[in-house]
Amino acid sequence: MKIFVTQFASYQPSHENPAEQPKLEYVDSLFRRRLSQLTRMTIETVHELVETESENASLKLVFASFRGEIARQLKINKGLVEDADVMPAQFSLSVFNTPPAATTIALKMKAGYTAIYPSEDNFSSALVAAASSVVCGSEKKIIFAYADEKIPEEYAKCTGYGEELPLAFACVFSLEKTAGAIEIDVSSEQCAHTTPRDFLSYLQSAEAGVR
Repeated sequence: MKIFVTQFASYQPSHENPAEQPKLEYVDSLFRRRLSQLTRMTIETVHELVETESENASLKLVFASFRGEIARQLKINKGLVEDADVMPAQFSLSVFNTPPAATTIALKMKAGYTAIYPSEDNFSSALVAAASSVVCGSEKKIIFAYADEKIPEEYAKCTGYGEELPLAFACVFSLEKTAGAIEIDVSSEQCAHTTPRDFLSYLQSAEAGVR
């Protein structure tokens, strides 16, 4: 199952400030002030693709995350325990599809979106799901975005929650091999065991090699 990555963009906070997040100065101030780090990073990376190539705004967006809006979910859980109540505004921004939904609103993308949770924390399953619409020909191109935000300190001792820095990236999947495009075989053994960081590192290394 071979496709091509024609463009990609990434965002990662510094080690000194893992809670750092994009300023999103191109987004309405009333809209952006309610957004989480996760959603801000997603918007930032997709915006870079749209800013570079305006036609990308017409592509469908496929979003994947291992933990979603984990900080907001924790806040809601605390509210249920302490006050037995949840604010509607908090709940509406805590759902798994908040980042892609907010991205399409902020960037005026009207083609629709899909939110994917990688099964059994297997990132390759998200790659396959995202690429499938391109491979089968139902879409010529799509934007695939991945993001995970800073893990709240309350989860530090829980199994499966590491201390890796937050990370987000977005890329354009296409069947068309354009100049500088990076070939990806999402059904390969390499992709079957890849992590988001490994996948991004591969794209960065491949781009450097093309140059």
